[in-house]
Amino acid sequence: MKVEKINSKNAMYQKFEVLKTNRNKRYKYQEFLVEGVRNINEAVKNKWKVNSFLYSKELPLSDWANDLLRSVETEVNYELSLPLMKEISGKEDTSELLAIIKMNEDQLDELIFSDSPIVALFDRPSNKGNLGTIIRSCDSLGVEALLLTGHAVDLYDQDVIVSSMGSFFNMKVIRVPENQKVFDFLDKMKKNYPTFQTIGTTAHKEHPLYSLDLTRPTMFMIGNETDGLSNAFQEYCDVLGTIPMVETSYASSFNVGCAATVMFYEAYRQRFQYNI
Repeated sequence: MKVEKINSKNAMYQKFEVLKTNRNKRYKYQEFLVEGVRNINEAVKNKWKVNSFLYSKELPLSDWANDLLRSVETEVNYELSLPLMKEISGKEDTSELLAIIKMNEDQLDELIFSDSPIVALFDRPSNKGNLGTIIRSCDSLGVEALLLTGHAVDLYDQDVIVSSMGSFFNMKVIRVPENQKVFDFLDKMKKNYPTFQTIGTTAHKEHPLYSLDLTRPTMFMIGNETDGLSNAFQEYCDVLGTIPMVETSYASSFNVGCAATVMFYEAYRQRFQYNI
């Protein structure tokens, strides 16, 4: 296993820093930095390509860390001085391992679905925590793929990955910046699944969620936190669904992460109600 030692803020160390903080540089290198036992374990388990591990020999390495260093095939690993490891980790308790992982390609046409899939679309997400939460909810409640549209927060941002609590690496999340590609995908789904439906989410009083048949192949279209679902996607929806709220509530809507979770759960409940 090739190992390079880094004891100063040289060009390679500066690359680690920009992978952590700079969206444009991440996409230039097609790599991102991952920290945390759960996230690294899920990345390895789900066969994401780990290009490198970062560690310090001045920190005692656990059996977990040593096992990964031995068993995961990487291009090169980097042994950092303790001060550099503490700085790149940024945690109060310095992580013993960080991983540099290769980004997945956004292959919308290569998605494979079950006989009656649930799919979700998040239109122009603007909050990292909300995106991570929705990824986690998709993973938890059987959503088979999540599409991200338009100009959005970076899927590979540290805050998105951390807030997904490991689900990031177990979900198919595809960035689709062009609306026409989404429409082509939906046309294909309707051809492959004759009962396929698209359900837009809205805070206005439309069709109550419980009144919709969510046992059918379904795509939920989730709107931007501030502006809601774009007009282009609303017009493509078969129906707009809403989560009923008590009449005395001061709140007029749910946080988008909460709303998406409720909708995914209702689809799960309708499909597997006898197992709940």
